[in-house]
Amino acid sequence: MDLNISARDVEYAENLLAAGDLETAKTVLEELVGVVEEWAAAEVADTSTRQWFAFDDVFERLAYRRVEQDPRTLVQVEAPLARIYAALAFVQIQREDFGAARESLMQAVRWNPMNCTYRLDLAEIFRALGDIQQWAAMSYSVIERASDGRSAGLAYANIGELFLQEKEIAAAAGAGRLALGLAPTEPRVMRLQNRLAAEDPELGNLEDAQVIDALAAQGIPTAPSAEIAICLLMCATDAAQAGDSAAATEYTVRAHKLVGAPAAKALTALIHETDAERSEGE
Repeated sequence: MDLNISARDVEYAENLLAAGDLETAKTVLEELVGVVEEWAAAEVADTSTRQWFAFDDVFERLAYRRVEQDPRTLVQVEAPLARIYAALAFVQIQREDFGAARESLMQAVRWNPMNCTYRLDLAEIFRALGDIQQWAAMSYSVIERASDGRSAGLAYANIGELFLQEKEIAAAAGAGRLALGLAPTEPRVMRLQNRLAAEDPELGNLEDAQVIDALAAQGIPTAPSAEIAICLLMCATDAAQAGDSAAATEYTVRAHKLVGAPAAKALTALIHETDAERSEGE
């Protein structure tokens, strides 16, 4: 059974949303979901050796391999299935149907587990539904998957808010410092900074190392994933070799914003050394 959905079909629904026509968009998206679910029931038999995903690009596929260490054969679905469910979730959120939005976003994450926007949106739905444990877990899951500073910063802001609620003030401050460094202009990050200042004005006198050590003591990674940065830089190298300077620049800039320029340069050198050793071995 063929999956008769194209990127153009999804773009049509997204354009309806952009125009504010939620009702028509909802009808179109529900029809697309019906097609996806009928096709998946007939064709997508997830097994211990094979799984279907709808990644947006080669970077996400590579990153999934390295982060998840999934040994199965990955079958790429060309239609942007995750975007269908994410768009439908937007409609459901506007209607304050948070239970339905949760299910839609869970499907978006299922089809593209590397898209951190879906994970962050799903975290907020869990919070709206009062499921703080899942809100925290979903936020935590972003840290090891984030490929841009904004996503990582928002994840740390959520973690900081959680620790603030639990009166773990130093750990909250550590998360807040990391969030501020990664996404300084995000309102959620600034709200956390304001709450921290109101909660304990003396926190500003503590060194970064002190509060970040307190965060680490809670079992939270204190930096975005180096594995993700390596994937970005590997894709940058491949793009440069293929003559795609725009893509090479984009991947490199994302890596620099994620882990900082010095770390990104060190990782690039390591990649080149590894490639050279591999070539010599061959």
